[in-house]
Amino acid sequence: MKEDKSSAGGEEPPSGHRLQLLKEFHSAGRGFWHDVSDANWNDWRWQLKHRITTPEQLQRLMPTLTPEEFAGAKLANTKLALAITPYFFNLIDPADENCPVRLQVIPKLAETQTAPWEMSDPCGEDSHSPVPGLVHRYPDRVLFLVTDRCAAYCRYCTRSRLVSNASGYDFHPEFDRQIEYIAQHPEIRDVLLSGGDPLLLSDDKLENLLGRLRAIPHVEFLRIGSRIPTFLPQRITPELCAMLKKFHPLFMSIHSNHPRELTTEVRDAVGRLADAGIPLGNQSVLLKHVNDDVTVMKALVQKLLMCRVKPYYLYQCDLISGSAHLRASVSKGLEIMEQLRGHTTGYAVPQYVIDAPGGGGKVPLNPEYVLCRNAGRVLIRNYEGRIFEYPEAADGTPTGKPPQEIAEPQLV
Repeated sequence: MKEDKSSAGGEEPPSGHRLQLLKEFHSAGRGFWHDVSDANWNDWRWQLKHRITTPEQLQRLMPTLTPEEFAGAKLANTKLALAITPYFFNLIDPADENCPVRLQVIPKLAETQTAPWEMSDPCGEDSHSPVPGLVHRYPDRVLFLVTDRCAAYCRYCTRSRLVSNASGYDFHPEFDRQIEYIAQHPEIRDVLLSGGDPLLLSDDKLENLLGRLRAIPHVEFLRIGSRIPTFLPQRITPELCAMLKKFHPLFMSIHSNHPRELTTEVRDAVGRLADAGIPLGNQSVLLKHVNDDVTVMKALVQKLLMCRVKPYYLYQCDLISGSAHLRASVSKGLEIMEQLRGHTTGYAVPQYVIDAPGGGGKVPLNPEYVLCRNAGRVLIRNYEGRIFEYPEAADGTPTGKPPQEIAEPQLV
């Protein structure tokens, strides 16, 4: 794949030129699998069957594997399994230890180190689970866990306690009990299918599940959370899209963290979903050396819009055990948001959130644009740092025409 100069090492091009390079679309290519037929390469089941899952495979395909990575890969199956699709593996730069794709999917020994504040269940999902496989944390919606398997495994996964079953969680969803609970709680209007990855189910199994949920009168809204479009775009077949189209309103949240992940294959796959009338949002996780950079993040969100995907959430990395080496600071996240709001299209700006540790739910984080507020006025700051006054009465009624701008010394 064409080098975008987006990661550490080597001289960086000027920021404007770098932004445009990051926004270019390229195919992932075939790499080591150049002799595989088109029929096999484009078959999602072939991709799953030929995933890289052992340290030996990884080292054979990438001789530049570092000792820390090889040791991490050997221990991976005690915490979170190693699995990378051939398609996604081709996005890794073997010459760059800090390749933003490599950091996300290749284990490191650092995963075995747990900081005192890290947790196995940082979002408190198990404590909000009334029946196995269902999380009811918010009043009108539930998280419906479909499977513990994914096409590939993110090393910062917030559900690594159960995903891949490497740690022995022994997750077994009970669809009948999950659906019965939803049917018995009329306040539930929104069901989010996640896991693991729901799109690993066959079309028939997924259609059956969606049909059972859609048959519940008070369920207004269905969602699917999936990283399949970026890990395995071959799964997004015309047949899958035609089936999903039966269950509107149906939304999908995809997951990408770096513009390199948005290949021509991904662009075409999400295009098929969009053509089926499925609104698409993207969820990213702020990760050190992956996307904790204003230019990289701006390229990602702008490129997502070019793929017909709305940047939805930017998550602060959860306090999952063994993730400290990937966690960027909150101050860095706020700095990035400061450089997005007003500096690019509003549709391109995600909501930065922390999932409050222990099960507090999503808490939005924003730069400080309201400087002070009292009964008579609100002082606000725009993206350029200019300060304005908005006068209002105690009941919120504007009291008159506000001055155009307030000189900063007047704040003293």
